Amino acid sequence: MSDRLTVAALQAMKRDGRKIAAVVAWDEGTARVLDESGVDLISVGDSGAPSLEELLVFCRAVRRGATRALVSCDLPEPSVDGARRLVDAGADVVKVEGAEHVRTLAAAGIPVFAQISGPEEAGAMEEAGAALIDFRHSGPEGGSEAVAAVSIPVLGGLGGGPWLDGRVRAVYKLLDEGVAAYVDDVRAGRAVKGD
Repeated sequence: MSDRLTVAALQAMKRDGRKIAAVVAWDEGTARVLDESGVDLISVGDSGAPSLEELLVFCRAVRRGATRALVSCDLPEPSVDGARRLVDAGADVVKVEGAEHVRTLAAAGIPVFAQISGPEEAGAMEEAGAALIDFRHSGPEGGSEAVAAVSIPVLGGLGGGPWLDGRVRAVYKLLDEGVAAYVDDVRAGRAVKGD
């Protein structure tokens, strides 16, 4: 798993019908575990930091931990300068909303992970130059429509499902589930992986 993934590799996964696993994280150690576990994309979300300066710190940390996975970083106030700073900090793609922002960043040569809220936006984002799409709250009907409308990967969480090209989950949700399963195994007297 030493070969670093690229945007083109994720786009090829869509063409080949292989699902993309993405997780939201903010630190080096977690990024390392996710990377070693085979996660394809680690997203540094702006819910962990409200400002560009804070996101730059988190982006650098995640990049240090991720040697294989693609790193995406949210851009809270879209600008070419801010996007370039995130790329310099280790982001492979920068996440923004709005076709005008996607178009501006793509024209500057910055790969964009475009966030949408409805299937009708998917085609416009691809046309504007998006490399990937994040469709949260997609649902099976809207998600399927968006996936069929574009040639680039459509990922999603918060209601995203197997109808998308991939899923995005917050690392804390995965930890909650994993720790709960561990506690259940211990209390039930079942063997725990690693014993």
